[in-house]
Amino acid sequence: MNSAQSGVVFESLRLPQDPQALAELSARFMYDKDPATQGLGISLTRVAPGCASMQMTVRPDMLNGHQTCHGGFIFALADSTFAFACNSRNQATVASGCTIDYLAPGLLGDVLTADASEASLAGRTGVYDILVTNQDGKRIALFRGRSYRIKGTIIDETAGTHFESSAGEGNV
Repeated sequence: MNSAQSGVVFESLRLPQDPQALAELSARFMYDKDPATQGLGISLTRVAPGCASMQMTVRPDMLNGHQTCHGGFIFALADSTFAFACNSRNQATVASGCTIDYLAPGLLGDVLTADASEASLAGRTGVYDILVTNQDGKRIALFRGRSYRIKGTIIDETAGTHFESSAGEGNV
């Protein structure tokens, strides 16, 4: 069995120079180390420098007492999408604050999509807007996140890097 058949992928120590390729590789490494996002069934559908899109299907265990998607799950989807967008340049970045406005309920079986775009990036700080919609394009929530770049990178260039790919179908 070769490494491709076993699911283990060995990456070159040289990072891609192409910003899109770097965003995709950074996202693969992040997703592999993100059991919270994986556990919620959130899949990464698109990533680019400063942008990301993720999807999540509303399951029965995500419903609140009104039989609508609990706001915490919608927040988690938007927050994960924010994280992938602001870490897309292989620079370790964390949230410094965020707000969310809920516009409409998510319902059982809805496929929610969060689209993040970079509104501003200056020095170590950034602002990202995330729109959450359902499968019909109905706006569910608006999230704004503020980021702060810390020391470090997503992919360590100095050590041999490998990962067990858990990014299945639908994941970049």
